[in-house]
Amino acid sequence: MNRSNKGGQLLLTLLMALILAGMLPLHGQDQPASPASSGPINTDRPAVTNSSVVVPAGAFQVENGSLETSSQGQSVVDGPETLVRIGVAKRTELRFTTPDYDYDLNSYRGVGSGFGDFALGVREQLGPTRGGFDVSAILFLSFPTGARTVSSGGYDPGLQLPWSRTLSAKWTSAGMFSLYWPTQGHTRNLAGQSTFLLDRQLTGPWDAFVEYAGTYPERGGPQNLLHFGTALKIAKQHQLDFHVGVALSSAAPDHFVGIGYSFRFQGFRH
Repeated sequence: MNRSNKGGQLLLTLLMALILAGMLPLHGQDQPASPASSGPINTDRPAVTNSSVVVPAGAFQVENGSLETSSQGQSVVDGPETLVRIGVAKRTELRFTTPDYDYDLNSYRGVGSGFGDFALGVREQLGPTRGGFDVSAILFLSFPTGARTVSSGGYDPGLQLPWSRTLSAKWTSAGMFSLYWPTQGHTRNLAGQSTFLLDRQLTGPWDAFVEYAGTYPERGGPQNLLHFGTALKIAKQHQLDFHVGVALSSAAPDHFVGIGYSFRFQGFRH
């Protein structure tokens, strides 16, 4: 067995263990309510950098969007980019990434179009630390459920470590370190990713950010992006977002433009 398969099996084992650990509190004694249960919605989108905190215990959060991506003369529109996050304990959430539909705008009748892969994940909140950093760990596995023209064709694990720190009443810094093991051409192509973000609160419900994201695969050139976005909380549990990105290296997508809508509701209480 090669190293990439061993790594995939190890991540799968860890994923299942974390999922079981997260579900155990559902059958145990009541857990205290999450401190964020009464706070406004906090989403993983539209930045590449994910949120560093879990959703409140008992909450269901649904994040959706659509993206137009242009790269080397090709253009693809995708949606609904649905991520479902369920708070199963004070520091644990389950994550379901539903199949996204990619529509190829360049090919005749969209012959390169189809649904992508389903992914299952779990997030454990590790912070806040003594230094004031919020930190969490996300482990996920995608399944080859998509169309032949879109699916990777493999069981692809990934690990993400998002963090954030409040700098002032208006400014927040954040970032994420990630490892991905995607299947490309029937083999693994290990990729590391690093992001850094600065967020500015414009008004109470409205903020904007600028972000750098760099992805470095074993095979292929580095993919460096400059990303701008904004999010508006139209209500405490509802958010609209808009974002654009441009390439900083030749291997990255030339540009992308996206919009999104997310909402949260309380599904059950401990």
